[in-house]
Amino acid sequence: MTTQQIPVVVLAGFLGAGKTTLLNHLLRSARGTRIGVMVNDFGDIGIDAMTVAGQVGSTVSLGNGCLCCAVDAGELDEYLEVLTRPESRLDVIVIEASGLAEPEELVRMVLASENERVVYGGLVQVVDASEFAATRQRHPGTDRHLGLADLVVVNKADRVPADELRSVRETVAGLAGRAAVIEASHGRVDPELLFDRVVPEGEIEGQMSIEDILYGSEDDGHAHPHAAYESLSVTASTPLHPRRLMAFLDSRPEGLYRIKGFVDLGPADPANRYTVHAVGRFLRFYPEPWPAGEERLTQLVLIGSGVDAAALRKELAGCELNGPQDVPDEHAMWGILRYVPGSEDEPETDSETDSETQTDSEPGAGRAG
Repeated sequence: MTTQQIPVVVLAGFLGAGKTTLLNHLLRSARGTRIGVMVNDFGDIGIDAMTVAGQVGSTVSLGNGCLCCAVDAGELDEYLEVLTRPESRLDVIVIEASGLAEPEELVRMVLASENERVVYGGLVQVVDASEFAATRQRHPGTDRHLGLADLVVVNKADRVPADELRSVRETVAGLAGRAAVIEASHGRVDPELLFDRVVPEGEIEGQMSIEDILYGSEDDGHAHPHAAYESLSVTASTPLHPRRLMAFLDSRPEGLYRIKGFVDLGPADPANRYTVHAVGRFLRFYPEPWPAGEERLTQLVLIGSGVDAAALRKELAGCELNGPQDVPDEHAMWGILRYVPGSEDEPETDSETDSETQTDSEPGAGRAG
């Protein structure tokens, strides 16, 4: 069975965009989810009455099962090792990029990490809708950062008129390429867009928590709903064709941010099911033996913003095998194996599944175009 991996999310954005507000919101909304946070100063992490002078090398407990540590960029791997120890029992790690390094370098470091307990969880770029034009003038790297992002949060959407917000979003979407783009106010992004929320024992999923009651009215006294996203669940009892599945994954539409679950590849690999982890353009498969006595199903959850659920269902249905004559050939698994970490069967190239932005740091599992 595969080792349970902890997603590492890189949170970036220029000063004042609202990334620390978003981070605090994630921590307040953690409920049963244990979050590890890596920043270079504790000062703005305002959880409960915590007042800690940020010192590099310090680690504090936030009192809700979450941990926070202050690090230099060069210590990133060292602290990933600390935070991913089994005794920490963390579910996700968030790295705030501000002051640490260029987002691109942080992403590269996470992808290049040899820590088997971590997996890339995406680059989230936060944009200030009310200062977007000025930010682009002051920071020429803005456009490049947006082009690297897996998810862009257009924050402070409540501070600009509707037509200006629409213009900002259109510009951001054009610069961000295939990244998902969502609007938010006060950094209130639903945590489940970024990671799987753990439901505490005894709590009914979906019920209002103490945190919802305490923090449901922020800033101006009015409740601010989470930024909207869609979640689509797909179950198929017919195995999928590896080539058609990879064609779907390589051409997944704008706004489709996360894909998770299991796929049944039938005769292409009857012994294993494949766990899928996709975030933005990053993709990995993890083969593991089918559990004894378990029905062989493909079970996927697709999460994004502005996606066409009916079209996605139709495309995935088109990946299913069409009867006994539809048998994958001996090379059909090559596309899948390119994204299996450490696969010895990984080919150098595959013309039908070659990706535009495969990283050189992780040849067996990269960012797929």
